[in-house]
Amino acid sequence: MKKTLVFIHGWSVTNLNTYGELPERLQLEAAANGVEIDIQHIFLSRYISFHDEVGLDDIAKGLDSAIKEQLREIQNFVCITHSTGGPVVRHWWNYFYDNSPTKISHLIMLAPANFGSALAQLGKARLSRIKSFFEGVEPGQRVLNWLELGSKSSWELNKKWILSDANQIEEQGLFPFVLTGQSIDRKLYDHLNSYTGEIGSDGVVRTAAANLNSRYIQLKQNAIKTKNNEVKISSTLDIVEYKESPEVPLRIITGKSHSGLEKGIMNSVRKSRDQKSKETITSILKCINVDSIEKYNELKEQFKLETSIVQKNELIETAPEFIFFHTHFIHDRFSQVIFRITDSEGYPITDFDLLLTAGQNNNPNNFPPGFVADRQQNSINKEIITYYFNYDLIVGAPKNEFRKKTEGITQIGLKIIPRPQEGFVRFVTCEIKANEDLLQKTIQPNSTTLIDIVLQRVVSKGVFQINNITQFPKDFDFSKTKWEDKGIIE
Repeated sequence: MKKTLVFIHGWSVTNLNTYGELPERLQLEAAANGVEIDIQHIFLSRYISFHDEVGLDDIAKGLDSAIKEQLREIQNFVCITHSTGGPVVRHWWNYFYDNSPTKISHLIMLAPANFGSALAQLGKARLSRIKSFFEGVEPGQRVLNWLELGSKSSWELNKKWILSDANQIEEQGLFPFVLTGQSIDRKLYDHLNSYTGEIGSDGVVRTAAANLNSRYIQLKQNAIKTKNNEVKISSTLDIVEYKESPEVPLRIITGKSHSGLEKGIMNSVRKSRDQKSKETITSILKCINVDSIEKYNELKEQFKLETSIVQKNELIETAPEFIFFHTHFIHDRFSQVIFRITDSEGYPITDFDLLLTAGQNNNPNNFPPGFVADRQQNSINKEIITYYFNYDLIVGAPKNEFRKKTEGITQIGLKIIPRPQEGFVRFVTCEIKANEDLLQKTIQPNSTTLIDIVLQRVVSKGVFQINNITQFPKDFDFSKTKWEDKGIIE
């Protein structure tokens, strides 16, 4: 049976050249890999993402309409996406089908921005100047908002994925895959935007943000009733929910960056069967050949082994004449953790300090130097903040020719100092002390963890009082009443 392929491009694309020669190369090599593809069964999608009024909901509706109208004769198809194309299809799948079976049999995502991109916060004007990635086109604001690390829409989509039961991955459902690079095309590096050379990324999307293998943790602060029937707010955070996502095959491809004619994971592929792209093509065809859960699980393990080999081989990068005194780069593995702080009523808490602690003495000074590579608060949803951790430094990295052996940690904790801490509505500082379990649940290589922190909203009894008519004159002005700690409403 011939396979139908539908390609879906990334963000702010204005022409079909972005696909490079990947479709033709796949068609040429398919037969040798036991896959029958007719060139008439290859479809190139085009959608608008560079207009401010267009958002992912709109693009998802357009995708649904196009499939129903233009692919109505096709029973099922393999979908190959690049960059924002991954979230577009996932958003459509969730929006219209609630992750139930669709016409897509295989979703093969190349460098997908599943958890967003650190570049998105740079803003439209600055991004449009990075010609290497966006060809001088000013990106659409609503799509850009979705792509910003920690966006509300991204959080909701990924949380739902993590909490799902994995029943959607089956022969009659959909087989998802993630293929990405971790190489930087130094010719495209922007000296004013360090994210374009960020280790653990392909220059646009972090490996941890591409990977769908992720976790969700909810930490909650409780209100406790004392023997005197008073309400006391706990100073500790407890893990009340922990869930790992369905497992998806992840393959890091040797020497591939996000875009560019020389290293781009998609548009550097040549129809002439160049060796530099053989790994990309072979990996895609392996994904297409999966037709059972058994084969899917086998490919997971195979990709794990191959990814481990790639990351070992790419640990040290030599970039002669790139930047003075910085000609060697150590490509450690990284972990991304996204925190969301809300109160017990569901309101966002935007004024807070988040302090990480480590070791048996719960000390913030126990971390190895350089363990936090980046910290970014979402510009719209300020209750959400993303940390980018050097995983290998945290757990301890062995000695190499450019670095001494580093001692890692075995326990991690955190402390939240929310504000205000006085007033008719206030919050109480709390923490979860450093422990091994939290470290294992939170920090994993090449992946993202969502941590929901729910703090008790403390409402004073002084917010509402009933007084006898004889206590105060009718013209009594209580607009300047000062807060006093007279107890907490249950």
